[in-house]
Amino acid sequence: MPRRGRTLTIVALLALLAAVPPLAALAGQPFYLDLFRRVMIFAIAALSLNFILGYGGMVSFGHAAYLGIGAYAVGILAYHGVHDGFAQFALAIGASALVALVIGAISIRTSGLYFIMITLAFTQMLFYLGISLEEYGGDDGMRLAGRSVFAGLLDLRDPMPFYYFVFAILVACLYLVHRLVNSRFGMVLRASKSNEGRTRSIGFSPYPYRLAAFVIAGAMCGVAGALFVNQTAYLTPAFMSWTRSGEIMFMVILGGMSTLIGPVLGAAGLLLLEDLLQGWTEHWQIILGPILVLVVLFAKRGLAGLLPGGGRDE
Repeated sequence: MPRRGRTLTIVALLALLAAVPPLAALAGQPFYLDLFRRVMIFAIAALSLNFILGYGGMVSFGHAAYLGIGAYAVGILAYHGVHDGFAQFALAIGASALVALVIGAISIRTSGLYFIMITLAFTQMLFYLGISLEEYGGDDGMRLAGRSVFAGLLDLRDPMPFYYFVFAILVACLYLVHRLVNSRFGMVLRASKSNEGRTRSIGFSPYPYRLAAFVIAGAMCGVAGALFVNQTAYLTPAFMSWTRSGEIMFMVILGGMSTLIGPVLGAAGLLLLEDLLQGWTEHWQIILGPILVLVVLFAKRGLAGLLPGGGRDE
């Protein structure tokens, strides 16, 4: 029954997201198309972090690095006149996966505070690298030369196809994480989080599984970065600042770690609440902080735990 409840909850949420464009058109409010597209992009980033944090126990405080790498892959190619979406997204995925491989190969050999500090240090290095790229705007950033075009099949300059493109990628990422978590790979990953010593004693070395998960999560977040720069049409090193990593991590915690739907709920909850409060008062952060603290304190399993069948997938 809990599994059926989780499935129905996910289907209902995805159905609501799919219905946003026609509902926004009926209401004459195209702004909601941009808002919920942004929610889905950050849901993909949060989903990728939850894969290593919630299921693998790897507290990466530098996950926004891959968001920035994906964005820069698209922005730099567009700056040089390459607007082909296949080339841009392939570079975003490949570059993010490669950087995740390097960072993961070093950081996964450590644990606890050392792991957190190493991932944070690498992210800050990449952040300052972005600032040093004067040709691409440096600290000020630069405008995206043009949104991605997929060989006449899809043009992200059109808001409606762009929305459903992001929606399709979110659904694909949810399915991918679901299959990975419930595979033998996912079982070893979760076992190493629960008891690393026992995992080793039954013949599994956690390191390659954790490294593979780290690379997959980095590549997935790189896709979110490629989508995000198409969303904002602007590129800046702030995409990969440590504060952005903190926002993504908070989305995971708010929505519910170790749940498939939690990152989506966390991204929606945080971004929609921000938008609501910003329209009400310029001091919205004073109100947002206590609300989020109360949710974390009294919803132990996050927002997912408040829904039918929304408990942990473990």
